[in-house]
Amino acid sequence: MTAAALSAPRPRWWRSRTVRRFTRNKLAMVGVILILGLTLACFVGPYLLPFDELFIDLRARFAPPGTGAHIFGTDPLGRDIAARLFQAGQISLLVGFFAMLMSTVVGTVVGVVAGYTGGWLGAALMRVVDAFLSFPSIFLLLALAAFVNPSPIMITIIIAVTSWMEVARIVEAEVRSLRDRDFVMAARMLGLSKTQIMFRELLPNVIGPIIVAATLTVARAILLEAYISFLGYGIQPPLPSWGNMLNGAQQYLDKAPWLAIVPGVAITMAVAGFNFIGDGLRDALDARSDQR
Repeated sequence: MTAAALSAPRPRWWRSRTVRRFTRNKLAMVGVILILGLTLACFVGPYLLPFDELFIDLRARFAPPGTGAHIFGTDPLGRDIAARLFQAGQISLLVGFFAMLMSTVVGTVVGVVAGYTGGWLGAALMRVVDAFLSFPSIFLLLALAAFVNPSPIMITIIIAVTSWMEVARIVEAEVRSLRDRDFVMAARMLGLSKTQIMFRELLPNVIGPIIVAATLTVARAILLEAYISFLGYGIQPPLPSWGNMLNGAQQYLDKAPWLAIVPGVAITMAVAGFNFIGDGLRDALDARSDQR
């Protein structure tokens, strides 16, 4: 029997059963609806509004939600909250997605190499992971943000730099548990290189935990971007983000509470949606859930 046969993809019935387990999870489906709704609103909504995020109308300052065409009201400069919310949502969702992508790639490579090779190289890589984890991620994130130009690209990079370690730990543990299995032994006997074994044989077998970790990383990245923007180290005005919208709303909580409520609800929906999806994927990819 070849290594390819021993590590062949799971049959179609397994994949269909996984999909059924996921779709039966009510919270996971709520998460899908939340994320699809937010994504649609943020990327299509701006084209349906009569205002853009920078249009100023001082005569409409502090208009409450539902006033004329201002469905979410206006801010202290008369800018439309809905237009700013949707534009900010594009930035927050893109930052979350690309930070997840970068941190997942780095964490996966480090975890696969450390888990398969072991020895001094694996130990050294995991000590690097431990060194990063020894610093509180919030303080590390703020320290990096204080020394860079706070553009969306740089914010994405520094969030990714502080988010890859959890993925590396998960992947390293999974690969270490698989490296002595029969299909890996067969691959070695067939003369496959270490790189081929790691990324052609082992990596497809740990894709489930990686997908779950990646989904949860998006939620964490969105929350971190909002956090550092709220503190003034992230996305800078006039470019809107959910975090700096909350920052600008602090002094108007008694006069115009919708300035904080609207972006706060958006952040809650995004983070909860991705967490629900991540939990649903974790349960769906766990074959033991059929036995419960």
